[in-house]
Amino acid sequence: MEQTAKSRRSADLKTPTGLGAEATKDISGGANALLADVFALYLKTKNFHWHMSGVHFRDFHLMLDDHGDELLAMTDPLAERVRKIGGNTLRSIGDISRKQRIEDNDADFVHPHEMLAELREDNASLIASMRELHDVCDEHNDVGTASLLENWIDESEKRAWFLFEILRDTNK
Repeated sequence: MEQTAKSRRSADLKTPTGLGAEATKDISGGANALLADVFALYLKTKNFHWHMSGVHFRDFHLMLDDHGDELLAMTDPLAERVRKIGGNTLRSIGDISRKQRIEDNDADFVHPHEMLAELREDNASLIASMRELHDVCDEHNDVGTASLLENWIDESEKRAWFLFEILRDTNK
């Protein structure tokens, strides 16, 4: 019985795919870094949602809740895509923290406009990372991952646009 349990723990997780080993490695690596960033941005967005204050509290609070929902909705399809192409994906909070490129914000207080400006920049970084991964997908003819990224780029551009427009008057 123990031999069976041990053999199950070391079983190969490679999923058959039409992509080569190099494509799986390149795309999975980029997708896992992106996934870590999405989780980091999701948690930062929720942090700012929970700690929002000020005269526009309700509007900003609700908008950040919507933004968080959009980010969280990306996580499962992205992780499952990595598995579909034969890769392994994130396993823990520690794994996320080692791979994330979006910086955390643990400050006790952040002014609402600073929150929104930081999220605007983070969404812009996320868009750039998605475009880079899209290029890798194009190199390896991975249209499945590329098509997911195209929709997420559009959603992320909308978040960045909303944040930009809110901050437009404060940028003068």
